[in-house]
Amino acid sequence: MKKLLLLLTLLTLNISSFAADFTVKMLNQGAGGIMVFEPAVLKINIGDTVNFIATDAAHNSASLPGMIPDGAKAWSSDLSKDISVTFDVAGLYAYQCTPHSIMAMVGVIQVGDNPSNLGTVNVKAEELKSMFVMNKERLAGYISQL
Repeated sequence: MKKLLLLLTLLTLNISSFAADFTVKMLNQGAGGIMVFEPAVLKINIGDTVNFIATDAAHNSASLPGMIPDGAKAWSSDLSKDISVTFDVAGLYAYQCTPHSIMAMVGVIQVGDNPSNLGTVNVKAEELKSMFVMNKERLAGYISQL
């Protein structure tokens, strides 16, 4: 029994030691245009953490309702504040900067190899397009990169 517990402990430590950290900047202007997350598209593994950095003021990172996997925890940072999010559920996550959502300040993260909620995210992305006053194809373009 002790050997089994030791083995389980070692496996748990090994899995967490392989988790990676990623940085996403919240920017007024970047390589992808104005009001962007950089990078806006990420593919990560389960257990990885994304650090959203408020590089420019008056931005936040918030998951988009209905655009994260079932069982995943939604997030929303305060304006001009960094937030770290650890992704423990596989699937596709879409997020936004709340005050700049009409400008399509959005991003997507694929966690794991199987974005099982891709269909749902595509439907919601099409619905959101009508609310964007600019960059109407940005979110769909990001999703297509996965």
